[in-house]
Amino acid sequence: MEQAQAGVMEQGQAASEHGHAGPSALVYVVVAAVLTVLTGMEIGVFYVHALREVLVPLLVVLSGFKFALVVMFYMHLKYDSLGYTIIFLPLLLLAALVICVLITLFTVFLGAV
Repeated sequence: MEQAQAGVMEQGQAASEHGHAGPSALVYVVVAAVLTVLTGMEIGVFYVHALREVLVPLLVVLSGFKFALVVMFYMHLKYDSLGYTIIFLPLLLLAALVICVLITLFTVFLGAV
């Protein structure tokens, strides 16, 4: 019986040594509050007529910050190995490039937007 308990304790210690400690609940609450503020800023920016000329770039930047926060904290990319980041970032850049190309195509050829 004692050997079984010792084995369980060793496994628990090994798991805690090899695992990574995630963020506390307070960190999630703070990130959620920041995301709420950024969302409020996005809504507010839309109603400020003086910002009409820079509305789209401003919204893209604000949503980019929100995206980065969600990926880093809620998807735990900040706490995982660098390999996941190396895989994720080129694909993110590819997706952004595809979106930019599609916006350009629709704007130039269809006169939309």
